[in-house]
Amino acid sequence: MSAERRSRTAGFTLLEAMVALIIVALGMMAVATQINRYVVAAHDVEEKTLASWIATNKITELSVGKTWPEVDDYDEELDYANRHWKLHVEVAETDVKNLHRVDVSVALDVNPDRKLWTVSGLIEPPAPPGFPPVLWPVPGGGGSQQPGGGSQQPGGGPQQPGGGPQPPGGGERG
Repeated sequence: MSAERRSRTAGFTLLEAMVALIIVALGMMAVATQINRYVVAAHDVEEKTLASWIATNKITELSVGKTWPEVDDYDEELDYANRHWKLHVEVAETDVKNLHRVDVSVALDVNPDRKLWTVSGLIEPPAPPGFPPVLWPVPGGGGSQQPGGGSQQPGGGPQQPGGGPQPPGGGERG
């Protein structure tokens, strides 16, 4: 009787093995679903990141251009990162006389109706010819750096030791 009892309890029954396989299969399906969601999300993030770079680059290109963009809307195409992109650029007037609003929408060529990213910016007209560039203060430099290497106070003249600009014609009054 002990041999008969051992043969009954020595292994798994077919039903137990099938239940275990079903549990493992359900777990693996859940893992595969999550991996698929991750891949799709990573692909979407990559496309949106590239689209934001393209739109920002277009706004920058328009803002540093030698001419002020006309009020208009137009489409452009671009190959970037082994993909073909479509840009829609809208230049509109604003209430401020010397500002135009620019909206750049970016989509992939395969699905141009699905706008991946839109960037808006304000663009002012370019500086007139001969206009001196803005000399921004250098951190820790105490003033704006001049092309000759000296620094200058916002008031105009060279610095005196006391901190203010020197009067025209020299330094101290005698």
